[in-house]
Amino acid sequence: MHKVIDYNKKDIVKKIFVILLTGVTGAVGLNFFLIPANVFSAGMTGIAQIVGAFFQQLFGVAIDTGILIFLLNVPVFVLGFLKLGKSAMILSFANVLSMSFFTTLVPVGEITNNVLMNAITGGVLLGLGGGFSLKYGFTTGGLDIISLLLSRTTGRTVGNYIMLLNGVIVVIAGFFFNWESALYTIITIFTMGSVVDMIHTSHQKMTAFITTDKSKELREALYNGLVRGMTVIPARGGFSSTDREVLMIVLTRYELYDLKQIVQAVDPMAFTNIVATESVVGTFLSEEEQKKVKKGVN
Repeated sequence: MHKVIDYNKKDIVKKIFVILLTGVTGAVGLNFFLIPANVFSAGMTGIAQIVGAFFQQLFGVAIDTGILIFLLNVPVFVLGFLKLGKSAMILSFANVLSMSFFTTLVPVGEITNNVLMNAITGGVLLGLGGGFSLKYGFTTGGLDIISLLLSRTTGRTVGNYIMLLNGVIVVIAGFFFNWESALYTIITIFTMGSVVDMIHTSHQKMTAFITTDKSKELREALYNGLVRGMTVIPARGGFSSTDREVLMIVLTRYELYDLKQIVQAVDPMAFTNIVATESVVGTFLSEEEQKKVKKGVN
């Protein structure tokens, strides 16, 4: 139990670090690359840029992008609380606060006047925060929440939905501002989506082979934590000739983080071999189905 508590503490520290990372990289990506180059970001961040540009051009009023990011995300969090749960939305809300704070704190400045470099670098920096946030179970708010809901429902990648939903930003940027900005915005959105998919890979399936002396305890912990079925394979150590068991479990790459924590907490001496899985035929529970099973058990 003590080890599990220790790992939970480490998990909280990592999530706090990701929240701070999202705020810093997002602020730098916006204020040093996208805003000076008049290139728009994806999601609510891009919408906040467009709203700010409208107020500046039509009324001569400058509204900080960080403040607009926060205000535009409020209604989306209502949907998130209803569909994704309280814990995920609390962290997502903290993520948006971090992004808003650092975007307000960091001054706008130009590092390069190369618009293409600004579009790519800004997309990479914003994609880093979005990808790591999704990997640790929360979002950067805005369209990430809607994309995550659609991904869980259909099984398609989060990055694909981010690119699809952000098409409206490209159209608005081109129609109301100029089509050159819209074209560079496409590059930024594509870069963000690609980086998110590189980091947040819940659609990829993996197979873990765990050799352990504590098969019963580990099976219970894995089922309670992941709600995944597994196959028990009798085994014998080649050097020690000790009888053991190998647990074979298929899971998403997104769940590998939890699996490693559980294995380390229950049996630090276990040997785990993780291999990529091309495809799965048969019953494979989605995240929503796993939640229903957990509710039924409780």
